Amino acid sequence: MLDLSGIRWRKSSRSDQYGGDCVEVAAVRSAVAVRDSKDLDGPKIIVNQLAFGALINAVHTGTHDLA
Repeated sequence: MLDLSGIRWRKSSRSDQYGGDCVEVAAVRSAVAVRDSKDLDGPKIIVNQLAFGALINAVHTGTHDLA
């Protein structure tokens, strides 16, 4: 199990200050950790940097948008 205590989480600059639906990310070695900003002690997802980059690209290009 990876120790995630002490890592620096960051929220999207597009997040609002009212606690809207957001995720936070943090760099962990050669991976990226992702968590729900409303459940800081909840589960975290850890993916490698290439997979995270592919996800971000898919979001930017609308690959997963609902019709």
